[in-house]
Amino acid sequence: MLTQKLTPDQVDLYHQQGYIIIKSFCKPDEVNKLYNAALEDTTMLNNAFDLNDQSGKKTRLSLWFTPGNDVFGYLTRSEKMIGSVKQLLGGDAPVCHYHSKVLQKEPKVGGAWEWHQDYGYWYKNQFMFPDQLISVMVALNRANKENGCLQVIKGSHKMGRVNHGFAGEQMGADMQMVNNALKTMELVYVEVEAGDALMFHTNLLHRSEANLSDHSRWSIISGFNLQSNPAYNETSTSYKVPVNVVPDNAIIDWDADSLSNADFLKKENDPALKETGWEKA
Repeated sequence: MLTQKLTPDQVDLYHQQGYIIIKSFCKPDEVNKLYNAALEDTTMLNNAFDLNDQSGKKTRLSLWFTPGNDVFGYLTRSEKMIGSVKQLLGGDAPVCHYHSKVLQKEPKVGGAWEWHQDYGYWYKNQFMFPDQLISVMVALNRANKENGCLQVIKGSHKMGRVNHGFAGEQMGADMQMVNNALKTMELVYVEVEAGDALMFHTNLLHRSEANLSDHSRWSIISGFNLQSNPAYNETSTSYKVPVNVVPDNAIIDWDADSLSNADFLKKENDPALKETGWEKA
Protein backbone atom coordinates (compact mmCIF):
# COMPACT_ATOMS: atom_id res chain seq x y z
CA MET A 1 0.00 0.00 0.00
CA LEU A 2 1.26 3.47 -0.88
CA THR A 3 1.47 5.89 2.03
CA GLN A 4 -0.59 9.07 1.92
CA LYS A 5 1.72 11.82 0.65
CA LEU A 6 -0.74 14.71 0.39
CA THR A 7 -3.14 16.25 2.89
CA PRO A 8 -6.89 16.25 2.23
CA ASP A 9 -6.66 20.03 1.78
CA GLN A 10 -4.07 19.60 -0.98
CA VAL A 11 -6.27 17.07 -2.77
CA ASP A 12 -9.28 19.40 -2.49
CA LEU A 13 -7.21 22.32 -3.79
CA TYR A 14 -6.10 20.30 -6.82
CA HIS A 15 -9.70 19.57 -7.78
CA GLN A 16 -10.75 23.16 -7.11
CA GLN A 17 -8.07 25.04 -9.06
CA GLY A 18 -6.66 22.32 -11.33
CA TYR A 19 -3.16 22.24 -9.86
CA ILE A 20 -1.10 22.23 -6.69
CA ILE A 21 2.49 23.24 -6.02
CA ILE A 22 4.53 21.02 -3.70
CA LYS A 23 7.55 22.86 -2.34
CA SER A 24 10.83 20.93 -2.04
CA PHE A 25 9.34 17.81 -3.63
CA CYS A 26 12.93 16.87 -4.52
CA LYS A 27 15.83 17.60 -2.17
CA PRO A 28 18.85 19.58 -3.40
CA ASP A 29 21.02 16.46 -3.78
CA GLU A 30 18.26 14.81 -5.83
CA VAL A 31 17.94 17.88 -8.05
CA ASN A 32 21.70 17.98 -8.59
CA LYS A 33 21.77 14.33 -9.62
CA LEU A 34 18.84 14.78 -12.00
CA TYR A 35 20.21 17.97 -13.55
CA ASN A 36 23.69 16.52 -14.02
CA ALA A 37 22.19 13.47 -15.72
CA ALA A 38 20.17 15.72 -18.02
CA LEU A 39 23.31 17.63 -18.95
CA GLU A 40 25.66 14.68 -19.30
CA ASP A 41 23.67 11.69 -20.58
CA THR A 42 24.63 11.58 -24.26
CA THR A 43 21.68 9.33 -25.12
CA MET A 44 19.24 11.96 -23.89
CA LEU A 45 21.06 14.71 -25.78
CA ASN A 46 21.19 12.62 -28.97
CA ASN A 47 17.44 11.99 -28.80
CA ALA A 48 16.43 15.59 -28.21
CA PHE A 49 14.44 17.51 -30.81
CA ASP A 50 13.25 21.08 -31.25
CA LEU A 51 9.71 22.42 -31.38
CA ASN A 52 9.30 25.89 -32.86
CA ASP A 53 6.91 28.42 -31.39
CA GLN A 54 5.05 30.93 -33.58
CA SER A 55 8.04 33.31 -33.62
CA GLY A 56 10.48 30.58 -34.67
CA LYS A 57 12.21 30.28 -31.29
CA LYS A 58 12.94 26.71 -30.24
CA THR A 59 12.27 24.67 -27.14
CA ARG A 60 14.36 21.51 -27.01
CA LEU A 61 13.03 18.34 -25.43
CA SER A 62 13.76 14.65 -25.02
CA LEU A 63 10.75 12.36 -24.47
CA TRP A 64 10.62 8.67 -23.56
CA PHE A 65 7.91 6.26 -22.48
CA THR A 66 9.00 3.33 -20.27
CA PRO A 67 10.53 4.37 -16.94
CA GLY A 68 13.81 2.53 -16.40
CA ASN A 69 16.54 2.12 -13.81
CA ASP A 70 18.04 5.52 -14.56
CA VAL A 71 17.77 8.45 -12.16
CA PHE A 72 14.71 9.83 -13.99
CA GLY A 73 13.07 6.42 -13.79
CA TYR A 74 13.71 6.33 -10.07
CA LEU A 75 12.04 9.73 -9.71
CA THR A 76 8.97 8.85 -11.79
CA ARG A 77 8.65 5.47 -10.05
CA SER A 78 9.27 6.82 -6.55
CA GLU A 79 6.75 6.28 -3.80
CA LYS A 80 6.39 10.03 -3.26
CA MET A 81 5.56 10.53 -6.95
CA ILE A 82 3.19 7.60 -7.43
CA GLY A 83 1.61 8.04 -4.00
CA SER A 84 0.80 11.68 -4.71
CA VAL A 85 -0.50 10.97 -8.21
CA LYS A 86 -2.70 8.17 -6.91
CA GLN A 87 -4.28 10.43 -4.31
CA LEU A 88 -5.08 13.09 -6.90
CA LEU A 89 -6.45 10.72 -9.56
CA GLY A 90 -8.32 8.49 -7.11
CA GLY A 91 -10.10 5.36 -8.27
CA ASP A 92 -9.13 1.72 -7.85
CA ALA A 93 -6.95 1.29 -10.95
CA PRO A 94 -3.16 1.33 -10.63
CA VAL A 95 -1.06 4.27 -11.82
CA CYS A 96 0.84 3.90 -15.11
CA HIS A 97 3.61 6.11 -16.50
CA TYR A 98 2.65 7.54 -19.90
CA HIS A 99 5.83 9.40 -20.74
CA SER A 100 8.43 11.79 -19.35
CA LYS A 101 10.26 14.60 -21.05
CA VAL A 102 13.10 16.91 -20.15
CA LEU A 103 12.43 20.44 -21.41
CA GLN A 104 15.50 22.54 -22.12
CA LYS A 105 14.95 26.30 -22.31
CA GLU A 106 18.36 27.81 -22.91
CA PRO A 107 19.19 31.46 -22.13
CA LYS A 108 18.12 33.99 -24.78
CA VAL A 109 17.02 31.34 -27.31
CA GLY A 110 14.54 29.08 -25.48
CA GLY A 111 11.14 29.38 -27.14
CA ALA A 112 7.65 29.87 -25.77
CA TRP A 113 4.93 27.29 -25.30
CA GLU A 114 1.60 28.51 -26.64
CA TRP A 115 -1.59 28.31 -24.58
CA HIS A 116 -2.68 24.67 -24.56
CA GLN A 117 -4.06 21.81 -22.51
CA ASP A 118 -2.09 18.57 -22.33
CA TYR A 119 -5.31 16.81 -23.30
CA GLY A 120 -5.31 18.99 -26.40
CA TYR A 121 -2.33 16.85 -27.44
CA TRP A 122 -3.42 13.57 -25.88
CA TYR A 123 -6.89 13.77 -27.40
CA LYS A 124 -5.12 12.82 -30.65
CA ASN A 125 -3.81 9.72 -28.89
CA GLN A 126 -7.48 8.98 -28.18
CA PHE A 127 -7.32 8.72 -24.42
CA MET A 128 -10.88 8.40 -23.25
CA PHE A 129 -10.98 10.01 -19.81
CA PRO A 130 -9.01 13.21 -19.16
CA ASP A 131 -9.74 13.06 -15.42
CA GLN A 132 -7.63 9.89 -15.28
CA LEU A 133 -4.53 11.67 -16.61
CA ILE A 134 -2.20 14.08 -14.81
CA SER A 135 1.04 15.94 -15.48
CA VAL A 136 3.80 16.54 -12.94
CA MET A 137 6.54 19.12 -13.56
CA VAL A 138 9.66 19.09 -11.36
CA ALA A 139 11.81 22.20 -11.76
CA LEU A 140 15.54 21.54 -12.24
CA ASN A 141 16.34 25.27 -12.12
CA ARG A 142 14.62 28.25 -10.58
CA ALA A 143 11.67 29.32 -12.74
CA ASN A 144 10.40 32.91 -12.71
CA LYS A 145 8.86 35.49 -15.02
CA GLU A 146 12.31 36.49 -16.28
CA ASN A 147 13.19 33.06 -17.66
CA GLY A 148 9.75 32.10 -18.93
CA CYS A 149 8.09 30.23 -16.08
CA LEU A 150 4.85 28.37 -16.59
CA GLN A 151 1.62 30.36 -16.52
CA VAL A 152 -1.70 28.71 -15.68
CA ILE A 153 -5.33 29.83 -15.67
CA LYS A 154 -6.65 28.77 -12.29
CA GLY A 155 -9.78 26.64 -12.55
CA SER A 156 -9.69 26.37 -16.36
CA HIS A 157 -9.71 22.55 -16.17
CA LYS A 158 -13.42 22.84 -15.42
CA MET A 159 -14.02 24.13 -18.97
CA GLY A 160 -13.36 20.67 -20.43
CA ARG A 161 -11.34 20.20 -23.60
CA VAL A 162 -10.86 23.31 -25.73
CA ASN A 163 -10.36 22.95 -29.49
CA HIS A 164 -6.69 23.01 -30.54
CA GLY A 165 -4.98 23.86 -33.80
CA PHE A 166 -1.37 24.32 -34.83
CA ALA A 167 0.67 27.27 -33.47
CA GLY A 168 4.07 26.94 -35.06
CA GLU A 169 4.95 23.27 -34.58
CA GLN A 170 2.98 23.15 -31.35
CA MET A 171 -0.68 22.57 -30.65
CA GLY A 172 -2.38 25.72 -29.42
CA ALA A 173 -5.77 26.22 -27.80
CA ASP A 174 -8.56 28.26 -29.44
CA MET A 175 -7.58 31.81 -28.45
CA GLN A 176 -11.19 33.00 -28.25
CA MET A 177 -11.79 30.52 -25.44
CA VAL A 178 -8.41 31.32 -23.87
CA ASN A 179 -9.27 35.02 -23.82
CA ASN A 180 -12.68 34.22 -22.36
CA ALA A 181 -10.96 32.19 -19.66
CA LEU A 182 -8.57 35.06 -18.89
CA LYS A 183 -11.58 37.38 -18.43
CA THR A 184 -13.21 34.90 -16.08
CA MET A 185 -10.43 33.24 -14.08
CA GLU A 186 -7.12 34.18 -12.50
CA LEU A 187 -3.82 34.07 -14.40
CA VAL A 188 -1.06 32.64 -12.19
CA TYR A 189 2.71 32.76 -12.81
CA VAL A 190 4.14 29.54 -11.39
CA GLU A 191 7.39 30.84 -9.94
CA VAL A 192 9.19 27.93 -8.27
CA GLU A 193 12.59 26.92 -6.97
CA ALA A 194 14.60 23.94 -8.17
CA GLY A 195 13.05 20.80 -6.68
CA ASP A 196 9.51 22.19 -6.44
CA ALA A 197 6.79 20.20 -8.19
CA LEU A 198 3.67 21.36 -10.01
CA MET A 199 0.95 18.71 -10.35
CA PHE A 200 -1.77 19.72 -12.78
CA HIS A 201 -4.90 18.46 -14.47
CA THR A 202 -4.68 17.49 -18.12
CA ASN A 203 -7.30 20.13 -19.07
CA LEU A 204 -5.63 23.02 -17.24
CA LEU A 205 -4.78 25.80 -19.71
CA HIS A 206 -1.11 26.74 -19.46
CA ARG A 207 1.69 28.40 -21.40
CA SER A 208 5.18 29.82 -20.94
CA GLU A 209 7.09 32.75 -22.41
CA ALA A 210 10.41 32.48 -24.21
CA ASN A 211 13.51 32.47 -22.01
CA LEU A 212 15.09 35.87 -22.65
CA SER A 213 17.14 35.79 -19.45
CA ASP A 214 20.78 34.81 -18.86
CA HIS A 215 19.75 31.67 -16.97
CA SER A 216 18.65 28.22 -18.12
CA ARG A 217 15.22 26.86 -17.27
CA TRP A 218 15.17 23.07 -17.35
CA SER A 219 12.43 20.83 -16.01
CA ILE A 220 11.20 17.27 -16.19
CA ILE A 221 7.51 16.78 -16.92
CA SER A 222 5.89 13.36 -16.51
CA GLY A 223 2.45 12.27 -17.60
CA PHE A 224 0.63 9.56 -15.64
CA ASN A 225 -2.48 7.59 -16.51
CA LEU A 226 -4.75 5.19 -14.65
CA GLN A 227 -4.79 1.71 -16.15
CA SER A 228 -8.57 2.01 -16.48
CA ASN A 229 -8.13 4.76 -19.13
CA PRO A 230 -7.62 3.28 -22.63
CA ALA A 231 -5.90 5.07 -25.53
CA TYR A 232 -6.89 3.95 -29.03
CA ASN A 233 -4.19 5.77 -31.03
CA GLU A 234 -1.09 5.14 -28.94
CA THR A 235 1.60 2.71 -30.11
CA SER A 236 3.64 2.74 -26.90
CA THR A 237 2.43 0.48 -24.10
CA SER A 238 3.73 2.16 -20.95
CA TYR A 239 0.44 4.05 -20.43
CA LYS A 240 -1.27 0.77 -19.47
CA VAL A 241 1.53 -0.91 -17.50
CA PRO A 242 1.35 -0.34 -13.71
CA VAL A 243 4.41 1.41 -12.33
CA ASN A 244 6.89 -0.74 -10.42
CA VAL A 245 7.25 1.59 -7.44
CA VAL A 246 10.67 2.11 -5.83
CA PRO A 247 11.51 3.74 -2.48
CA ASP A 248 12.24 7.46 -2.45
CA ASN A 249 15.88 6.91 -1.49
CA ALA A 250 16.52 5.09 -4.80
CA ILE A 251 17.12 8.45 -6.49
CA ILE A 252 20.28 8.98 -4.42
CA ASP A 253 21.26 5.58 -3.05
CA TRP A 254 20.73 3.20 -5.96
CA ASP A 255 23.10 2.77 -8.88
CA ALA A 256 21.58 4.41 -11.94
CA ASP A 257 21.78 3.25 -15.56
CA SER A 258 22.07 5.59 -18.50
CA LEU A 259 19.06 6.19 -20.75
CA SER A 260 20.59 4.08 -23.52
CA ASN A 261 17.75 1.55 -23.35
CA ALA A 262 14.94 4.12 -23.18
CA ASP A 263 12.21 4.08 -25.84
CA PHE A 264 12.50 7.69 -26.98
CA LEU A 265 9.85 9.37 -29.11
CA LYS A 266 10.91 10.39 -32.59
CA LYS A 267 9.45 13.72 -33.62
CA GLU A 268 8.05 12.32 -36.86
CA ASN A 269 6.15 9.62 -34.95
CA ASP A 270 4.19 11.91 -32.62
CA PRO A 271 0.45 11.76 -33.49
CA ALA A 272 -0.09 15.16 -31.85
CA LEU A 273 2.15 16.82 -34.45
CA LYS A 274 0.30 15.34 -37.43
CA GLU A 275 -2.63 17.09 -39.08
CA THR A 276 -5.93 15.24 -38.95
CA GLY A 277 -8.09 17.90 -40.58
CA TRP A 278 -10.11 19.01 -37.59
CA GLU A 279 -7.40 21.46 -36.43
CA LYS A 280 -8.56 23.88 -39.14
CA ALA A 281 -12.25 23.58 -38.37
